[in-house]
Amino acid sequence: MEVCHCRRWSRPHDHSQTLTIANGMTPQELAEQGWVIDAIDRGFEEDGDPFRVLRSIEVDVFPDGSLDMDDASLAGLDLVLGAFHSKLRSTSDETERYLAALRQPRLHVLAHPKARMYGRRVGLVADWRRVFAEAARLGKALELDATVWRQDLNVEMAGLARSEGVRWFSIGSDAHSANELEFLPFGMATAALAGITREQILNYRSAAFVRSWARAMPATGDHS
Repeated sequence: MEVCHCRRWSRPHDHSQTLTIANGMTPQELAEQGWVIDAIDRGFEEDGDPFRVLRSIEVDVFPDGSLDMDDASLAGLDLVLGAFHSKLRSTSDETERYLAALRQPRLHVLAHPKARMYGRRVGLVADWRRVFAEAARLGKALELDATVWRQDLNVEMAGLARSEGVRWFSIGSDAHSANELEFLPFGMATAALAGITREQILNYRSAAFVRSWARAMPATGDHS
């Protein structure tokens, strides 16, 4: 389970059911995790602690852009990240694949967008200006994956996204163990070098803001 440490909230998230290699959750397991998170948050509230845990998932995005979880399950979450985990060595132009994913109403954050891994794969090919312009139009956020062998988006692509009007970004450690949380500063450095301001990074926003931002997206897609 990854926990993205932020100022006032954390986001535990596991993968969805198809990605069994990463302990992907079924809808029932996702619901059960949500009940636990609700209990944790009630405890924080009773103690007068403003810290909150958000109900979330990194849902697998299929090659056609559809999501690996039913709509009812996703509707009950605070934040939905979506990421490609299959057909990642394609050399074809995958622009339409990205556009289809971004147009999914339940998807809030496109995670490790290029899907590259140093020494393993170069990542997917797309008309990135068009992809980022669509993310901007829909008010979606892009992840700055801080894992050292991902750095996805890298500085150049993060800067391109900003120049195309993308307003929102999320820094994720992509941690699968506690010590990997130390990767977060790499994402912070990417943001700084790409000219992305603190105000544009969801991690620095309150839990209440992130929840309201995500809830508004399916209804309007407008977060200007």
